[in-house]
Amino acid sequence: MKQDRDHSEQAGPPASSHNGNDEAQKGERAEATPAMRRRWRLTRRGFLIGLGAAGAGLAVGGYFGRPILHGIMAESMAEAEHAGSSFMQLPDEPPFWLEVLEDSRIRLSLTKVEMGQGVHTSIAQIAVEELGIRWDDLVVEQADTSSKLVDGFGTGGSFSVATSYGPLRRAAAGMRSLLQREAAVVLKRPEAALRVAGRGFAVADSPEIKADFYSLAGAVTSWDLPEEEALQLKATNEFTVVGQPVARIDIPDKVTGQAVYGYDMRVPNMLYGAVARPPTLEAKLVGASAGEAAVMEGVEEIVIDVENGFVGVAASSRSAAWSAVKAMETEWDEGHLWQQEEIEALIEPAGEGGITIQREGNTAGVLGRETAITATYRSPFAVQAPLEAPAALADVLDDQVTVWVSTQSHERAKGLIAEELGVEADTVRVVPTYLGGGFGAKLDTGVAVEAARLSKAAGAPVHVGWDRTEAMLHGYLRPPTKSVISGALDGNGRIVAMEHRQGSSDVAFSFMPEFMEVVLGADFGATVGARIDYDVPNRTVTAWRKTLPVWTGWWRGLGLFANTFAVESFVDELAAAAGADPLQFRLDHLPDSPAGGRKRAVLEAVAELSGWGTAPPESRARGGACFGANTVVA
Repeated sequence: MKQDRDHSEQAGPPASSHNGNDEAQKGERAEATPAMRRRWRLTRRGFLIGLGAAGAGLAVGGYFGRPILHGIMAESMAEAEHAGSSFMQLPDEPPFWLEVLEDSRIRLSLTKVEMGQGVHTSIAQIAVEELGIRWDDLVVEQADTSSKLVDGFGTGGSFSVATSYGPLRRAAAGMRSLLQREAAVVLKRPEAALRVAGRGFAVADSPEIKADFYSLAGAVTSWDLPEEEALQLKATNEFTVVGQPVARIDIPDKVTGQAVYGYDMRVPNMLYGAVARPPTLEAKLVGASAGEAAVMEGVEEIVIDVENGFVGVAASSRSAAWSAVKAMETEWDEGHLWQQEEIEALIEPAGEGGITIQREGNTAGVLGRETAITATYRSPFAVQAPLEAPAALADVLDDQVTVWVSTQSHERAKGLIAEELGVEADTVRVVPTYLGGGFGAKLDTGVAVEAARLSKAAGAPVHVGWDRTEAMLHGYLRPPTKSVISGALDGNGRIVAMEHRQGSSDVAFSFMPEFMEVVLGADFGATVGARIDYDVPNRTVTAWRKTLPVWTGWWRGLGLFANTFAVESFVDELAAAAGADPLQFRLDHLPDSPAGGRKRAVLEAVAELSGWGTAPPESRARGGACFGANTVVA
């Protein structure tokens, strides 16, 4: 029976990382009402300005780097005109806010989640650099879905810093400019005579004449934004915070045991859930009954939904829930029992359906005339075992749903939970906790949906935490790949043609609506790194999307690992055929472009640091590879 629960008593600790002390933050946060949220306006530079959540003071928000994401996805499209598609419209709300607090610190509310990669610290460095404030004067807050900050892309793909860098710099510089302009009015000095000093502005040659950020932000209600050309970003050669070692924001909570992970979440009167899992890849549930679980100690609720393939238990302890699920009687149609060689045969990059993602010159013609070299590269299924297995705590009430979950995409979790429960999305609050590792796997929020189903049935908060067997067998996998690459050299040992035929199952497409497949053509998560970025006059890359009986998706490097290994290994094959030093061979084939220049600089630095050109120690070898995925690595 549904319990009459006061949800305010159930509020577990949100994932919130911060600088400074906790006391200064208490009582600051007011729930943003629709009226408050209408009090910003979108500027032509693409960031937002308005009142803070408490209705007083300056708040600036912005959109993460859409051009970068558009560019990455555009590479996957067979036809260039698709690059202008509007599939990534800006959401109604921004994904980050900068706000002036009552104590004149600046709060950065951020949708990106912390899973050990240090993203809260890295993004905070960007904000502090442009604001010109001290490190301890920025508060970083993990936003949940009730904050009205929206980031549909989630945290993954190594995109967080790359997509945050430009928009956050502009937003921070805009906030600094607005506050400095008001300080000039209040202090009766030219803007050029003012400097950031502590938590405010002061006159450079008379530092005792100053005004704090909060008083400046509250002095006016209408702000005129600086023009694009007037917005002065800090010169990169003047950076003192970005690129420098700083104290990690999340470490104090973690070393003192205050950090809360999804597996740690506890609220009063909660139960523990467990779910029956299919025994084979294609298994379908055809029947189930409670069996001995009905009389087992600690069992509070049993859910059997054969039509939708769901069997679960809510119990007073996790061990009781797991034992009860094992005691239930389930009948499965196991389907085809797939073998490894069958799956490998499905991944062949041939036949109909190939999508050309890169084509220059006459690759087929040149390879047909010249003596071609061909090599085949395979990568297997992959799965990672993060320190924390998938876990979520759900509390489903009649008019509100609250879910705490280790997730890389709380917006996705919110939508799936609302759909599963048949409720309005606005009634669902998803609170992302710290993650004990993600690696892409926690873009899947199935565990949150399971917890919500069981909570609704049991009328109590329910925590579902997968065990290691579940995490390894019943999540998705990184897909296997097969790359067949051919190339030819001219008489001078230069590459004249290269062809890359790549086969993989879904990565990004596993989480996108079907119409996106038509828009994009190829799965950018599977094909990232497959392009031939060396200066080759005739080059073609074709990708085949293959259907497998296994759920595949974002996992540890996506297709970048397999594709980079294949392309760079083949460049070594060509260098060997040309009798050339493999590092010099790469340098000789880099394009004369900004991207090529960055790779050249990194390769030359690696050559110097590694002692390239000298003999390696006995029983040692030396090799190299280079790729660029927003950041160049060699």
